[in-house]
Amino acid sequence: MKLKEIAAFVNEMADSVGKIEISGIGSDSRIVQPGYLFAALKGVKNDGSAYIADAIKRGAVAILADEQMDAAEIGVPVLRCADPRHALAMIAAVFYGRQPQIMAAVTGTSGKTSVASFTRQIWAYAGFAAASIGTTGIVSPTRDEYGSLTTPDPVELQKVLAELYDEGVTHACMEASSHGLDQCRLDGVKLTAGAFTNLGRDHMDYHPTVEHYLAAKMRLFDRLLPKAAPAIIFADDIYSAQAEEAARQAGCDVKTVGRKGAFITLKRVEHERHRQYIELCHEDKIYEVTLPLAGDFQVANALVAAGLAIVSGVTADAAFRALERLKGAPGRLDLVGATEDGVPVYVDYAHKPDALENVLTSVRPFTTGRVILVFGCGGDRDKGKRPIMGEIATRLADVVIVTDDNPRSEIPAVIRAEILAAAPSALEIGDRHEAIRHAVLIAEAGDTVIVAGKGHEEGQIINGMTLPFSDHAEIIRSLEARFK
Repeated sequence: MKLKEIAAFVNEMADSVGKIEISGIGSDSRIVQPGYLFAALKGVKNDGSAYIADAIKRGAVAILADEQMDAAEIGVPVLRCADPRHALAMIAAVFYGRQPQIMAAVTGTSGKTSVASFTRQIWAYAGFAAASIGTTGIVSPTRDEYGSLTTPDPVELQKVLAELYDEGVTHACMEASSHGLDQCRLDGVKLTAGAFTNLGRDHMDYHPTVEHYLAAKMRLFDRLLPKAAPAIIFADDIYSAQAEEAARQAGCDVKTVGRKGAFITLKRVEHERHRQYIELCHEDKIYEVTLPLAGDFQVANALVAAGLAIVSGVTADAAFRALERLKGAPGRLDLVGATEDGVPVYVDYAHKPDALENVLTSVRPFTTGRVILVFGCGGDRDKGKRPIMGEIATRLADVVIVTDDNPRSEIPAVIRAEILAAAPSALEIGDRHEAIRHAVLIAEAGDTVIVAGKGHEEGQIINGMTLPFSDHAEIIRSLEARFK
């Protein structure tokens, strides 16, 4: 791609860059190679302009930067614009130039991973080559790759979309995090439909207020979805009305799902241990579905996914039949195993207040004994949610074991103390391995064990190092110890 094409795109220096060829794009100087355009973005902690010299040393032939940047003595062309993050996303879209024909994005505090996964599964059941992109990675007909970011950076995202297109994928659903939306990572994606699940407390270390957090989520509707594009809104959340209003104001075709939903109405639910019988109404027709997943929150996720599938071309009959074949996303109320007494042991990614409350509430109907919970809170993140989660844990679980999550750069004992301040009856076992082992060993017939917070993750971040750790593997070892 010629730099002149990019320069014209950002209305800067279009006639002064000659025939410079751009071979790649990056916002991390460490990945820059000869011929790259380096995007010097200002982040929360770092300013990309500090790495321009390193990028040029590695072969960068041009720089994308804020319009306030002093371009003197840089040595290579500098493309300046008012919003370099938006420009980077659009440039990446032009550079890679390909994406699946149908693209859906889902935002909300909880449920994004499950909705993206469920939507992919429904599309696949209907015969489409489908993919999902999000917290648990990239899944398509030919790949299942672990990921670490809910919404990849715009260059990586466009690269992945081009790869999916080349693979033959026609339908893709992706998670749209508040960070990703606020930082314009999805700005170059041509969306067909969008969805909102719910809003709870999360990322208060990034967003100054809940209103700012909600506004970032609503950017999906008011900035990214085309006019008249369908917006699937879960209708039963306390923020649903605000999401509906924002989507309508943006000109979207709002379609609500849930007990209060008009597009898909949830009429009845009967809970069992590992499945639920649900009765739905869509366009005056009643559907009876056996959902092979536990928890009210999974019903909500399934309805949002069904809504996305239907507005993107799947018949209602096929979408609702597909719900009976759904597999839960990794680490989302994921049944790892059971004790010799039949005690189920689940892993769940719940690391925020609403999610923790949802999962504890979901297992209560089929637990005749005690709910045993193992959880902690991550370091370098919203500290305010720690006592909130401690209170929820002790209110909804019978046995609470507070342990370490991903302490990152914080002192683990301090994090645990902030949780325990609102959970004085909880047991403190800092070593996550020992905490999980203890929970499994004390479980008795009728109990349910939940290990929450890390879900699908395969590492534990301590002092800047990611050490191998899997809740799934630890649970299996603990169950094996019971059987010996």
